[in-house]
Amino acid sequence: MTPLRLADLSDLKQLPIDEIIDARSPSEFAEDCLPGAVNLPVLDDAERAEVGTVYVQDSKFRARKLGAAYVARNAARHIEGHFAGKDGGYRPLVYCWRGGQRSGSLATILDQIGWRVSVLEGGYRGFRRLVAARLYDQPLHARLVLLDGDTGSGKTALLTRLHALGAQVMDLEGLARHRGSVFGAVAVAQPSQKAFETMVAMALSRVDPLKPLILEAESSKLGQLSLPPALWKAMQAAPRLVIQAPEAARARFLAEEYGALLTAPASLDGMLERLRTLHGAAQVAEWRALAAAGEGEALAASLIARHYDPRYAKQRERLREKRAAAFPLADLSSTALDAAAPRLLAEIEALVWGEVQTN
Repeated sequence: MTPLRLADLSDLKQLPIDEIIDARSPSEFAEDCLPGAVNLPVLDDAERAEVGTVYVQDSKFRARKLGAAYVARNAARHIEGHFAGKDGGYRPLVYCWRGGQRSGSLATILDQIGWRVSVLEGGYRGFRRLVAARLYDQPLHARLVLLDGDTGSGKTALLTRLHALGAQVMDLEGLARHRGSVFGAVAVAQPSQKAFETMVAMALSRVDPLKPLILEAESSKLGQLSLPPALWKAMQAAPRLVIQAPEAARARFLAEEYGALLTAPASLDGMLERLRTLHGAAQVAEWRALAAAGEGEALAASLIARHYDPRYAKQRERLREKRAAAFPLADLSSTALDAAAPRLLAEIEALVWGEVQTN
């Protein structure tokens, strides 16, 4: 067996391995894991709890014996299943919580079979320390530019188009599985805070510090998730390009963007219900009536005028003091956004390099 040590998150893509095996329990794996890892637990959650109870309340020796029996059974199942088709040149990297008995037990068995097995020094805990260091302790070395603008101004759609043009972007809403508003929840659950931070940290580890990194302007939270401190601090200081579009164009864009909600009345009704404490029962009833009538554009226009714009007015006022430039768009149709993206990228690059020369 070969011990492997990560000095930096970017080392992951350079490791001489074919697959990453997470030997922890399913609940540990579900909370967070190394990118691309496959969960092959040597102890499931119930077995791990049982072994721990015996260890504390009965006998360390009996706990180890019980654990060894479970590990042997589970390892046999994995060998007959996941590993059955692996050839002699297979190179797995195995880790557990801290690179101890669970990963060591599985790695020893795989090594005895003849595969070139590596074990991650420090396990997941060591990896997590690298993530925390990048997001909590170290300044962010990236040239951030934020796409700002009122709700419905097409920021996410433009971010996607900038990425297609080869720009360096980070889709925080995509990573968080939330679109940053009362209607922002998507069909799948949000990741855990740790898993979100792992995705953000890995994305940052791939950033070219000489190129602009383009993100949407966000609040410090996306749904239930908090933006990591180093990123949030850098975003607060970053220059902004503010997408400006007429209210009618924004309403049309939102009606198309959230059109599927009109065909899922239960979901839409639940989302509108959250606004009752802010706007009262009569207003929510009016919005529900528009939704029931299929009046998506009228519903979007009313939400913009009565909820989104007033609610974020104070935030926009504070941001006027930040370095910002306007990017007006009269039309937010797909064709118009396609045409606008190259111009937007040119302005972003001019904004960044203008700042570099100024500093």
